[in-house]
Amino acid sequence: MSYNVRFWDIRERPDRRKPFMVRWTVDGREKSESFMTAGLAESRRARLVTAARDGEPFDLQTGLPASELRAIKQRTTWYDLVHEYLDQRWDRTPGNTRRTLADAFATITPALVLPGAAYSEPRVLRRALYSWAFNKHAWAEEPKEDWCRALDWMKRNSLPVSALTEADVLRRALDALCRKLDGKKAAAKTARRKRAAFSEVLNTAVEKGYFAENPLGGLRWNAPAVNEEVDPAAVPNPAQVARLLAAVARRRGRGPHLEAFFGCMYHAAMRPAEVIHLRFEQCDLPETGWGMLNLSGGVVTAGKDWTDDGAVHEVHSLKRRAPTATRPVPIPPQFVRVLRAHIDCFGVAADGRLFRNQAGNYVDPSAYGMTWARAREDALTHVELGSGLAKRPYGLRHAGISFWLYSGVDPAECARRAGQSIEILFRHYAKFLDGVREQANRLIEQSMEEWDRLSRGEATR
Repeated sequence: MSYNVRFWDIRERPDRRKPFMVRWTVDGREKSESFMTAGLAESRRARLVTAARDGEPFDLQTGLPASELRAIKQRTTWYDLVHEYLDQRWDRTPGNTRRTLADAFATITPALVLPGAAYSEPRVLRRALYSWAFNKHAWAEEPKEDWCRALDWMKRNSLPVSALTEADVLRRALDALCRKLDGKKAAAKTARRKRAAFSEVLNTAVEKGYFAENPLGGLRWNAPAVNEEVDPAAVPNPAQVARLLAAVARRRGRGPHLEAFFGCMYHAAMRPAEVIHLRFEQCDLPETGWGMLNLSGGVVTAGKDWTDDGAVHEVHSLKRRAPTATRPVPIPPQFVRVLRAHIDCFGVAADGRLFRNQAGNYVDPSAYGMTWARAREDALTHVELGSGLAKRPYGLRHAGISFWLYSGVDPAECARRAGQSIEILFRHYAKFLDGVREQANRLIEQSMEEWDRLSRGEATR
């Protein structure tokens, strides 16, 4: 785009079918349009001059002012806009994120159709959108016949991008991402994640000139409330964790192998993906004293339809960190002994991984989830089970972080070890931080009393 625009007088060419030519230059590049009558040419030139005087930039390729270029682009449908967005960012997007985006767009797109339009088989339409339209890997082959009919209907009925400036249209899309396909309310976190994907496409549309600004910015719409605080009632204390880990070790089959797996989540506050990725060379396990785990990444289950190599899993860098970043996490002597015993008993995989399934592959979330569910039933009382205590393995990470805070570890150090920001730590563990604040208040009060005693002693000399 350029503001360097100059206009010439209208040129008349009597030998042409459209003899009157409007001419102008954009950053030195000559542009022209021809008309049948002088009046039409004068009108067109006046509109272009007005746009330039109003401070609009002109496009270098087409020579059109920004407002006209947007009007042309906004004839593009929402369906085509999402296609364009996915096509451009696909190669730099992890498989798990590709799958998440496809899920979001398959939820939103059926809501952004012409008034009164509704496909007769909504589940077929959603499957066609999710598995073909929004999966670039699938574009190399023709969609199934019933998917083809559904997608043809969507192409005909998808709203133009210009309609996304209307508040009612945007609310319809936002309301759709708050519901499941069966009409039930979706989880608040799911709705917020899909809204973020929706907003990201609109931000990209702004960059490409479809809009002057993101239309969601001026919309008054309340997102579903998300309670991000960890519930202390659901976080096991050290004695309960010990019971749970012992119950895991007693489980026949994969149980003994997973005792140290779950121990990593508690003693090092590791995410499951980080535990799956943990290799022998990342472990410093001395015979006495504290050890160290130098974390460098995680393994995520993305699905073979979404990865470039057709593998089910992807290896990622640490969450929200550079590809080469590492995170050293100290582990207590008790757990050092557990890991040493695990390696002595089970060895390591060919690539050095500490944890693997019977075939030597990555530990599957459904497998360790099943073992955890059965261990809970063995280890916990009916009251504890009913309260949701440690309902998911991820609760062990919460338990580890909360125990650090309870022990008086500085919150900044807790956040560093856990691989999250101070902001996230305070948001998620506010109730546990209350105890830390009380302890800090007591220490400050003790110091103030000590200084008061010293001051009184000096005054009596």
